[in-house]
Amino acid sequence: MDIVKQYLVQCISTASNNLRLNSQKIEIVAMLRDIIVKSGDLEMDIRNMKKITELSTMAIRFNEIYTYLTQPQIDLFKFSEKIKEHSAILIKDISHMLDIVTPDSFKHAVEKLKPVVKEEEKNANLDTIEQANNGIKVDLSKRKQNPDIFEKPENEILKEKIIMDEESDNEELFFQNYETEILKPIKLIDSLLKQISAYEVEEEDIISWAKLMKTNGELSAKIGFEIIANMHRILSTAFTLLSTKELVPKPDVIESMRACLIVIVAVVKGKEVDITNYLNRAEEFGRKIQL
Repeated sequence: MDIVKQYLVQCISTASNNLRLNSQKIEIVAMLRDIIVKSGDLEMDIRNMKKITELSTMAIRFNEIYTYLTQPQIDLFKFSEKIKEHSAILIKDISHMLDIVTPDSFKHAVEKLKPVVKEEEKNANLDTIEQANNGIKVDLSKRKQNPDIFEKPENEILKEKIIMDEESDNEELFFQNYETEILKPIKLIDSLLKQISAYEVEEEDIISWAKLMKTNGELSAKIGFEIIANMHRILSTAFTLLSTKELVPKPDVIESMRACLIVIVAVVKGKEVDITNYLNRAEEFGRKIQL
């Protein structure tokens, strides 16, 4: 897969990881990624997407990303920042698209992207095949079958996983309670951080918060909210290190942990504010404490 396709697919995946997706929406996202990966002419497909009502808004954003990636020179030092920026911008556009389509209507919409084969060309191809097969008998029962021929498309795999998942009974409960469960401890933790900086919190209390952050992180990862999951993992690790005195609650440590909280609230509530600085600070802090 070329770099443009990889970049777009990663943006789509990152953006959709921050959305509340049910099984139908997961299927649509999988089909969207499949279109990008299998496109024979990505520029033309994006141009045609702009003409399709259901895909037009998202396609305009795709076109902006494509233009950025195909310019003569790209500042590689800003590459990682740009992919975060493009992913964040796509969240709203993909969410809008998912709200107005179903898997069936999406399939119908993308049918318009397929090249039209003229009837005479189709007949000519059939004549060629028929001529080539005249007088030839092939026993297909003895043919060695290539298992790759029967490889399932990604959307089918995702659909089956959702259906067959042993814990899928809890999916609806997760979506209903997720926002409440994630946001409930945020203000308490914000107050707790001030107490920790003043060394006014017992080790057992810090450990209990580390466990809660780990639990909420696993819940977020299960649903597919990777950014939120990562913020919880960072907080869980930080609380654990604070409890063992391996991490000193200096002002920069406390502010970095607060940055994690801010990112969590902004993403869960869908706040349309620029959280790039907070996200960068939180991720950099995460890399430091993982060493």
